[in-house]
Amino acid sequence: MKKILALSLCVLLVGTAVGQIDSTLLKKQTISTDSLQMNMDAVYSRPFMSSGKATAVGGYVEANWQHLGTDGVSEGHQFQFQRMTLFVASDISEHVSFMSEIELEEGGKEIAIEFAALDLDLHPMLNLRTGIVMNPIGSFNQNHDGPKWEFVDRPISATQMLPATWSNVGFGLFGQYFKNDWKFGYEAYITSGFDQSIIENEQNRTYLPSSKANADRFEEGHVLYTGKLAVRHKRVGEIGVSFMTGKYNDEQEDGLTFDRSRWITAMAIDFSTKLPVLHTTITGEVAKIWVDVPSTYSQQFGSQQQGGFVDFVQPIIQRPIFHFSNAVVNLALRLEYVDWNVGDFVETGGNIGDEVWSVVPGLSFRTTQETVFRANYRFMQST
Repeated sequence: MKKILALSLCVLLVGTAVGQIDSTLLKKQTISTDSLQMNMDAVYSRPFMSSGKATAVGGYVEANWQHLGTDGVSEGHQFQFQRMTLFVASDISEHVSFMSEIELEEGGKEIAIEFAALDLDLHPMLNLRTGIVMNPIGSFNQNHDGPKWEFVDRPISATQMLPATWSNVGFGLFGQYFKNDWKFGYEAYITSGFDQSIIENEQNRTYLPSSKANADRFEEGHVLYTGKLAVRHKRVGEIGVSFMTGKYNDEQEDGLTFDRSRWITAMAIDFSTKLPVLHTTITGEVAKIWVDVPSTYSQQFGSQQQGGFVDFVQPIIQRPIFHFSNAVVNLALRLEYVDWNVGDFVETGGNIGDEVWSVVPGLSFRTTQETVFRANYRFMQST
């Protein structure tokens, strides 16, 4: 049994910047964009400088303190700078836009491009997106920004079963349709995907997040198909259904065939609603994964996984506090569960039992919607 007490600060930083804001830069740009432009002038004629369009810059930081204990044995105090995320977005033209998300984790030891995509707007129901896209499996994978959540840690099912912030290079279509209080949306992408590391990893279990460490997937790899349908009502809430499927193994090497194609498939249902009287927000996600594991692997590598989480957030104070006119104090509760190996042992018929569940009560103080102080206590038991 593991007990975790955690405190965190999560701050969203936003701002805007326009390419031509400096008089010296304007003069250089005038020189660099005339009819006698030379190659050496390219440094002054970058696309964002010459387009005349505004560029928005923002981001957020997350830092926390935690104290861990497992079966009465403490790991002591831990101060963590979890991540700093930077956003840059720009309207290139009336119907072409660019968005990016760059994340620095563990004090800068890990740097990742989580999103860098170009959108071409053709019609509200038909738009093209290409670049490094966020695969829409579940809800948390796309909607993971720290300031939106009342909990220090991200959900176990979204980060250790599904690969949270799972992004790949590829392209696809998306669109939305509005009518009265209803909104319908879809996404469909073809991207690079998983590799053999989902069953060959240090976890010694079927573990989809292992593929995130493979940077080569941005240059080569197996094809992954991802799609999502979602519907939202103004007063009721949202429900979405998503899936992803693709091959993960290499069946040939140097012209020699040594295995057949093996696939991974995942499905997820996500939901969110807000109770009208108490204003309680309920958000959740459940997922099931099927992996074609070779029979030569031991039973500790599961061919099926399942899990999910549900969050309850209840405002208890909404009034000016100190200098903050829109401050909110929330009570929060997260329930989560993951089974990495659904099934029974062949020899005994007993449950394999590679699973974890946790209960996380919390208290949060939002000075604004962009800044949150969070205190969590997690009680977690794993088998």
